[in-house]
Amino acid sequence: MVTQQGDARGRTLAGTVWDEVLDTEHAVVIRTYIERWPRKDRAPEKVLIIVVEPDEETRHRCPRCGQRGRPVEHDVKRWRTLDVHGKRTFLESQLPRIVCGEHGKITAAVPRARHDDRFSRPFGEFAAWKAAHMPWTRAAAELRITREALASITGRVAADAAVGTGRLDGLRRIGIDEKSRGKGADKYLVIVTDHDAGRVAWVAGGRDQATVRAFFDALGPDRTELLTHVSADGASWIHPVVAELAPGAEICLDAFHVAKWAGGKLDELRRRLAGELRAAGREDEAATLGAGMWALRKDYRKLTPGQRGTLACIAAVNKPLYKGYLIKEQIREALRVKGRTGKTLMRGVTAWAHRCRIPEMTSLARTLSRYKASIDATLDGGPSNGRAEALNAQVNALITRARGFRSATALMNMITFVHGGLCPESPYE
Repeated sequence: MVTQQGDARGRTLAGTVWDEVLDTEHAVVIRTYIERWPRKDRAPEKVLIIVVEPDEETRHRCPRCGQRGRPVEHDVKRWRTLDVHGKRTFLESQLPRIVCGEHGKITAAVPRARHDDRFSRPFGEFAAWKAAHMPWTRAAAELRITREALASITGRVAADAAVGTGRLDGLRRIGIDEKSRGKGADKYLVIVTDHDAGRVAWVAGGRDQATVRAFFDALGPDRTELLTHVSADGASWIHPVVAELAPGAEICLDAFHVAKWAGGKLDELRRRLAGELRAAGREDEAATLGAGMWALRKDYRKLTPGQRGTLACIAAVNKPLYKGYLIKEQIREALRVKGRTGKTLMRGVTAWAHRCRIPEMTSLARTLSRYKASIDATLDGGPSNGRAEALNAQVNALITRARGFRSATALMNMITFVHGGLCPESPYE
C-alpha cells in the first residue's frame, strides 16, 4: 500500500482538488492511497482508494426519515465509483450504525450512494446509461462488474428515476399493444405508449382483459376521462375493456393491421385457388399463382415490369383472384387517403367484398364491418399504433443486447428505463 505524502497544507490542497474532481457533495476528501490487488499470472492491479468523511450536516442521519441518530458502532465501508485514469476506484469511509428514534438501529445514510448500495451514485447512473446503449456483456466488461450487478444497478436507477415523475399524468392519446418476450402463452407484456410524448407510459406482464383493467386502475377515473384516443390492433381483449372504462375515448384500429388482414385473406384465396388448380391437373396455372405471390402483395406503384406482366396474366385467367387483389388495393387506398374520401371508399369496398361471393373476401368484409367505428376513427385522423409496433423492434434490441432477461420484471424495468424517459444522460456529455 502506498499512501499520499506531504505536509498538512499539501494534503489540504490535494483534498480540495479531489473534492472538485469527484463532486463529493456533503463530503470531504481526507486522503488517497493505492492498493495493489494480486492477479493470477499478471502484475498486481493498482486500485485507487479515496478516503472521505461526511460533513456535519449529513453525519449520523437516518436513511429513511433523515433524522439525526446516536452512533453506536462503526465500520469501514467502500463504494465503487467511476474509474480514475483507468484505475478501479473506491470511496472509503467510516460508516456508523445509529439509533433512530423512529426506525431503531440502522446503518447511517451516506450522501454519495443509495442506502445499502455498494456503488456510488455517479457510477450507478453511468452503468445504467451504458446498459441502455450497448450490449450488457461489453458494458459489464468495461465497468469491471458482473452482469448481475449491472442488472441490479439498472433496476435501482430506474426505480429512483420513476419516483415522482407522474408518467401517467397528462395522457391524452395512447396506444395499447402486446409484446412477446419468449416462447409460451404466458410470456407476453402489455405496453401502453404515450403518442404525444413518444414514450412508454406503462408496462405489465400478461395479455388479457385483466391486464388492460390493471392499467386503467393505475390511471384512475379522473385521468381516464382525459383520454381522447386509444389506438390498438383488433385484439378482442383490448376493445371491450376500453369501451367500458374509457367511453369518452375513440378507439382507433391500427391501419397496418387492417391492411394486414386484407393481405392475409388474399394469400388464403391464392393458396386455395392454386390447390384447386393442382387438383384439376392444371399445374401451369397453379405455378403462375405461386410466382405471382409478390405481384399480389406489393403496392401496385412499386411493381417491377415482370411483376406487372404476371399480374396482367392473373387478371386474364383467374378472375376471382384478381377481384380479391382489387379489393385489397382499394382498402390500402382508403387507408392512404383517409378523411371523408377514405371513409366513402372503405364503405364501398366493404359492400363489394360482402357481395363478391368469394369466401375469403366475405370473411374480410365481416371483420371490417365489425370494426367499422374504429376504422372510421382512424380514417378521421386518429393516431396509428405504428409507434407502439415500432417499439416491439426496439424491445427486441434490448433483449438481444442483454442476451435475454431472466425475468419479466427485469425486462419491464429496462423497457421503462430506456423508453420511458428515465435514462440519465451520460456523465461525460
